[in-house]
Parts: sequence; C-alpha cells; structure tokens
Amino acid sequence: MAAYILRRLLLIVPTLFGILLINFILVQFMPGGPIEQVISQLEQESGALDRIAGGGGGGEAGGGGSGEYRGAQGLPPEFIAELERQFGFDKPPAERFLLMLRNYMTFDFGESYFRSISVVDLVLEKMPVSITLGLWSTVLAYLISIPLGIRKAIRDGTRFDTATSGLVIVAYAIPSFLFAIMLLVLFAGGSYFKVFPLRGLTSDNFADLSMWGKVVDYLWHIALPVTASTIGAFATMTLLTKNSFLDEIKKQYVMTARAKGLTERRVLYGHVFRNAMLIIIAGFPAVFISVFFGGSLIIETIFSLDGLGRLAFESALQRDYPVVFGTLYVFGLLGLIVGLLSDLMYVWVDPRIDFESRET
Repeated sequence: MAAYILRRLLLIVPTLFGILLINFILVQFMPGGPIEQVISQLEQESGALDRIAGGGGGGEAGGGGSGEYRGAQGLPPEFIAELERQFGFDKPPAERFLLMLRNYMTFDFGESYFRSISVVDLVLEKMPVSITLGLWSTVLAYLISIPLGIRKAIRDGTRFDTATSGLVIVAYAIPSFLFAIMLLVLFAGGSYFKVFPLRGLTSDNFADLSMWGKVVDYLWHIALPVTASTIGAFATMTLLTKNSFLDEIKKQYVMTARAKGLTERRVLYGHVFRNAMLIIIAGFPAVFISVFFGGSLIIETIFSLDGLGRLAFESALQRDYPVVFGTLYVFGLLGLIVGLLSDLMYVWVDPRIDFESRET
C-alpha cells in the first residue's frame, strides 16, 4: 500500500502542472485583463467627474470643455507601464509562469490585485462559510439517506417504497437554487413566515451571546442554506444506498446466513451492511468536496454568504489572477488528495481491496 500511496502522491505534481499550464495559456487569450479593468474603472470615474463638473455651470471644467481634467484625455503611457510592472506583465509569459510555479511550491500565492490582502488570508477569511455548507450538508445527507435507503431496500415494492421514491425523485428534480428561493419566500420573510434570517452565518450580537446562545444562533442561520445544499445530495445518496442493499441482499451469503437461523436484523446489520456501505462510506470525501464546491456560488449568492464560491466568481470577473490561480491550485491539490483519501477509505472499509496489485 505504501508504494501505491507514493505513486499517487508523485502523480499530483504533473497533474497540478498540467492544470496550471492549461489555464495560464487560456488566460493569455482572454480579453480584458487586470490592466484593462483598472483603466476602465479610471475612465468611468473620470467621466463621472467630468459630468459632475460640467453640470456645475460656472466652473472651469464646465466652460466649453476646456479639458483641464487629465482623465478625460486618456492615461499617460508612464502610468500604463507602471501598472504593467506592478501586475508583473512587464515580463514574458514563460517567465511569469515559471515564477508562479516557484512561488506556489512554497504556497506563496501573492497578493490580490484589487483587495490589498494576501491570497492565503483571503481564502482563510472566506473558508468558514464554504466549510459550513459543505460539512453540514454532507453530514445531513448521510444521516437522512442511509436509514431511508436501508428502509426502502427492506420494503422494496411496498407503498412506503413507492411513496418515498416519488419524494426522492421530486427532490432530485428541483434545482438547488429554486429550492433555496422557495425557502426564502416561505420561511425568511418573503411572503409568509419570518422564521429564519436572510443573510450571514451569525447575528450582529453574536459576540455577546452565551456559548449555548452562540450554538443556537449559528444553527438558526445555517438552517436554510444547508437545507438547500442538501436536497440534491440527499436524493442521490438515498437511491444509491437502496440499490447497494438490494444487490447485497440477493447474494448467496445472505441466503446462507438466513438458512443458519440468524435473525433478519443480524443478517442485515451484521453481514449486509458492511458490504453495502462500502461505496457509500468510502465516497464520503468525494461527496464532501462536491458539496463543498458544487453549487456553492448560487447558494452563497441567494443567502448573502461570503464564501469561496463568490470569491472565485468575482475574482474571475475582475481578472484578479493571483486569487484565480491561487484558489485553482488549492482546489486542484485538495481534489487530488481527496481522491487518494477515497481509495484509502475503500481499503479501510474492506481490507480485501488491494490497490497495491493494480498496474500503473
């Protein structure tokens, strides 16, 4: 197993290199880089100042367009050159890419172009929101899906199975953003009840609350966004659990256990459960990552949560390349490590699985 882990760890390096290289090349052909963003913002501000000055009626700038304001005449080349130097675009693309790789090896992601804060500090600042959504949504999905899926497998074909299957299919068909809006309308003061808050993870007086009060306040704030994030994962996990149990129940060793006189509960939870839960338990890291990143932008936007989803989206719009590539590097590394953890979970749950014998 040690050799397999070593191979997987060594594969992380070329994989990350390929991810960064492809995205770096694509960025070179994207219009509207960070310098253009700054210039556009300055031109908009200068145009607004010109309009204000022109509307004054009696000032110099309003008298026949004398053009005293420098912004109306364009930016000087020296200023553009200084911007290029500040953003590092005075170097050739190959040199910039190699410099980025060297810095990333020591987790030095630089500083955001537009936020005056290091990328690491920025990611750590947004991390609690995304971890909250990912962790609690995954835990809630497992707590609901596994017992429900087992029950559906035991009562396969009954009215209970049919009714719950209908609910699961409806839950799977509803987009998470639509379900989130429905929750806001129903329970956050939209048109009916004002039971839960509209935004944030905590209240303004969170620091003044007791320990129990902080726990209640935190759970009160995350109830709606976590519920909206769970809806899709819960449906998929329920059907996966049911199908896994049905496949195991039909196998020969189950019939043998029943023939020996074991109770149905002993058969299900002493023999079937471990084999049926292999794919469910081992897939926990991957499910967490999918909930952690997938759909977080929409949920964070609807519930006014400032997490990694919104950070990545806004950074891409602003062409804030240190944040874009820094988060891409971290997310890619995290995804590769989670893939390795998933394999290790398989071995932990079922020691019969041997990745060591697999050919590379």
